[in-house]
Amino acid sequence: MAPNDSAQTTEEAKDLAAGRRRAARYIVPAAVAGVAAATIGLVPALAASGDPDLPKISAQELIEKMAASDTQQLSGTVKINTDLGIPSLGGLAGLGGERDGSGSSASPDGKLMELATGSHTLRVAADGPDKGKVSILEDTAEYSLIHNGDEVWAYDSASNEAYHAKDGRQDDGSGRKGSGKEHGALPKDLPSTPKEFAAEALEAADDTTSVTVGGTAQVAGRDAYQLVIKPKQSGSTIGSIKVAVDAKNGVPLKFTLTPSSGGKAAIDVGFTKVDFSKPDASTFDFTPPKGAKVTEADELKQDKGAKDHEGFKGHEDFMGLEGFQGLNVIGKGWNAIAKIETPGGQHPTTPKDGDVPPEAKKFLDALGDQVNGKFGSGTVFKTRLVNALMTDDGTVYVGAVTKDALVKAANEAK
Repeated sequence: MAPNDSAQTTEEAKDLAAGRRRAARYIVPAAVAGVAAATIGLVPALAASGDPDLPKISAQELIEKMAASDTQQLSGTVKINTDLGIPSLGGLAGLGGERDGSGSSASPDGKLMELATGSHTLRVAADGPDKGKVSILEDTAEYSLIHNGDEVWAYDSASNEAYHAKDGRQDDGSGRKGSGKEHGALPKDLPSTPKEFAAEALEAADDTTSVTVGGTAQVAGRDAYQLVIKPKQSGSTIGSIKVAVDAKNGVPLKFTLTPSSGGKAAIDVGFTKVDFSKPDASTFDFTPPKGAKVTEADELKQDKGAKDHEGFKGHEDFMGLEGFQGLNVIGKGWNAIAKIETPGGQHPTTPKDGDVPPEAKKFLDALGDQVNGKFGSGTVFKTRLVNALMTDDGTVYVGAVTKDALVKAANEAK
């Protein structure tokens, strides 16, 4: 049976919006969100054994089921494959501290950037909001990020380097938890599981969005409903989003984003194996191996602050981005475009060719298309999802919209 539901009435639409907000609050298991914080895409090579026959359910009911899910314990394997139409980011990961010798190969910010492209396998585990682990499995090595109480460890077996930080979100002794910003222990706002991707999609949903139930599926051996999210507007680079929701506990098991241009999914996140029982406590224990180089987050932060300008010597044109004159949003919903004015009309991303690191130049050249219009001339940097028009007079237009939509916005702004 493939449940489906038609357009909602006005009252139903209001209820649906309220459900989305609740889902966005509760949908992400805190432990995995806090520890994983890592990838732009997860993909399944998931075997389906036919669509299960499940009772009919409306989109509103399915969203409420997701919001009501209190599952905070799980372990499993997630397959990742991301095709955003951009070059591999592996060569860019070292442009920060590693380049001037001040960094650590175990630092999450650099290592997790590699997950933005290509195929990867992750092993994940979570036990409540303060215990979580994500391991990136490679051919001959493994990278693990572990959160256990107020301790955060990362370990790269390839280099035998470890990274250690205190999680500032823990209780500070006054009965309150910090913001998590004190030590910069974990990357922020980077989803890495189907739940987290679904939360982002639902939070962005509004009256420009169609949300329906589009059948059933089986993911990692579990029966699931398919929640389908689509833009009602034309001009978006996003065609549709499908979230496979566990029929029993409401946990998203798979997230698939297909671009409006067609072809295979740009982002596909899914479990190949999943177990919702309590992981063994030892899963979250970590002691650096003998001989491992250990970098403390506070030391790395201080070193980075002292070397920032030295590390980017010769690349001054990349500096000063905090001086944007302002940011305006054009349009709404899936077609929203951010317009950013740069100081003095200086293009923020076009330093002299000789000043650009080779990896960065290769990356930018692969993305750019020259365009002209009433606004003048500029370059559109494109991916399968997010595009940006950078005009020669220093204005930036960026959004999950087509190149034509960006050029139109720039012309109308003149």
